[in-house]
Amino acid sequence: MTGSGEVQALIFDCDGTLTDSMPIHYRSWRATMLLHGIDFAEDRFYALGGVPSKTIIEMLAAEKSMELNAAAVADQKEAAFLDLLHELQPLAHILDIARQNRGKLKMAVASGGTRPVILAQLEHIGCADWFDTIVTAEDTTRHKPDPDCFLEAARRLGVPPAECRVYEDADLGIEAARRAGMQCVDVRKWPGE
Repeated sequence: MTGSGEVQALIFDCDGTLTDSMPIHYRSWRATMLLHGIDFAEDRFYALGGVPSKTIIEMLAAEKSMELNAAAVADQKEAAFLDLLHELQPLAHILDIARQNRGKLKMAVASGGTRPVILAQLEHIGCADWFDTIVTAEDTTRHKPDPDCFLEAARRLGVPPAECRVYEDADLGIEAARRAGMQCVDVRKWPGE
């Protein structure tokens, strides 16, 4: 954990933090990109955690000198993910932190995912109404590792960044929290996990 201010608010990433969605996302990504002739390697997928789908598609297409309608392909990928939503499980140890602090601290979700997909996940695991605000890719123009989603969450919560603690599972998200001046817990290094 980094940072040392007194915590007044908790900000949670969703994918890979509140939900164990990353393997499902990868399956959705792989199937969708193969339809377009692009082999999207698993290690690269994880390295791009927190980057919006449209941005990833634009990047992958440019590398192959292809023209793809990034918005349409992103919609395909998100539909493939939602088809597998029934498989989604919460990450119980992180969801427990949110449960224990519900009504005690201000709380937000800040994600590089799209609003419909993030809301569907939160509803599926039964916590959509626990958060004071939800910030998604549509709410900022710059995305992780830029700090904008976390700063927007803090602004909406009315809490100074130094008094926010972020729970995050991706290197780009951890860097975004650092740039925002917030404490950050890398959930991949959770004790006992």
